[in-house]
Amino acid sequence: MMLDDKLDDLKRYYSIGEVAELFGVSRSLIRFWEAEFDNIRPQKNVKGERRYTKATIEQIRCVYELVKERGYTIQGAKQALKDRREQEQRREEVIAQLQEIRAFLERLKP
Repeated sequence: MMLDDKLDDLKRYYSIGEVAELFGVSRSLIRFWEAEFDNIRPQKNVKGERRYTKATIEQIRCVYELVKERGYTIQGAKQALKDRREQEQRREEVIAQLQEIRAFLERLKP
């Protein structure tokens, strides 16, 4: 799902209705995913209305892809997201190590 085409570049926040419509799901499903997935945490205004940023919508997209498009269970989607986070963390650690090695080798150059 290409979200960039559907999101307004000038808009900062989206309502739960807009997000539900974007994914073609109910508002209650969005609220359920919020309760189940720690990474989906919309901001709330003074009235308590949910306000979704593009980053939050991207997290919902990940859940949508796993659950609705790939057929994962909620538990399976949680595990897949955890695995992705761990893999990304390992990747960042490797990149940092490689940058340190490069800097060391640069210092060795005459």
